[in-house]
Amino acid sequence: MNTMFDERETSSPDRALELLARRILVVIPTLNEAAHIEDCLNSLMRGSAALSSVQVIVADGGSTDGTQDIVKGLSDKLSNVSLIDNPGRLQAAGVNAGAQLAEYGRDILVRCDAHADYPEDYVLNLALKLEETGAASVVVPMDAQGTICFQKANAWVVDTPLGSGGSAHRGGCISGYVDHGHHAAFRLEHFLRLGGYDETFSHNEDAEYDARLSQAGGKIYLDADIRVGYYPRTTISGLWRQYFGYGRGRARNLLKNGQRPRLRQLVPVLNLLLLAASFLAAFVLPLPLLLLLAWPVFYLGVLGLVSVWFVMVKKSLCGFWAGPALGAMHLSWGLGFLAGVFASMRARAV
Repeated sequence: MNTMFDERETSSPDRALELLARRILVVIPTLNEAAHIEDCLNSLMRGSAALSSVQVIVADGGSTDGTQDIVKGLSDKLSNVSLIDNPGRLQAAGVNAGAQLAEYGRDILVRCDAHADYPEDYVLNLALKLEETGAASVVVPMDAQGTICFQKANAWVVDTPLGSGGSAHRGGCISGYVDHGHHAAFRLEHFLRLGGYDETFSHNEDAEYDARLSQAGGKIYLDADIRVGYYPRTTISGLWRQYFGYGRGRARNLLKNGQRPRLRQLVPVLNLLLLAASFLAAFVLPLPLLLLLAWPVFYLGVLGLVSVWFVMVKKSLCGFWAGPALGAMHLSWGLGFLAGVFASMRARAV
């Protein structure tokens, strides 16, 4: 009798994880992610055998680089993985489409991004934390990493206060309740009740959802112990487009939900306006050029110091790209924010 009791006790944690796994739906929106999707899916399946009971949906927005073929091939080995079309193409539409296809009994939604590398038992740990906290959403910090020179510099600088403004989910190390973070796990019922993501947002759909969730009384918990490795953009042009979209999306979000911008969100905008005003004044005002261009010279100096600092700290010449990457983040985000404000104002005026 004692032997049977011991075996039952030993197997109970595995049984609990199996039951938890059967409640989880993972949705991965993709668009031309052939370079990352296989590693992403394999990382999500690392750990407990219970992970084979998690439902995984890849929502593809019309990839032309072979992403769909890779997923179909992997689904032959991973029977819990399926591929669906995402006609809306955007990440928001992909997650929404996948959420609608949750199998019976699945009440926990986990959003994953193909650009990320996930730690062992990632989705199970998220679900456990969701149950432990009773939160409506669990978010996690991102740790940027790179493989080529510009990507490395981009990764080094983005998680600093200069790059992220001190955002809690960018390399943060303190767990607790927050107003926004890198999206990970949701209570599916809440997600569907709020209508999921706003599919008109090409960027910042996560922050927009968090604003509505908070207004509805939902709590968001940041777990600093569950971390995601993230691969940022590999070119300065790609980084520029990304952060322009972030800035524009943030402006739309603030205006839509009646929020006030935080200081860290205003700094890139003020910097851009000061740079523009300085160059304009240099052509108009009869004052010493060095005085008129004091701010641009100071800002370029800061970017130069950032580059030198990362070269020294990382002992790599790739650090020279840190300054240009930081400048691209600041300027494109600020420009995108202003474009988002003007576009929203114009739309309201029509």
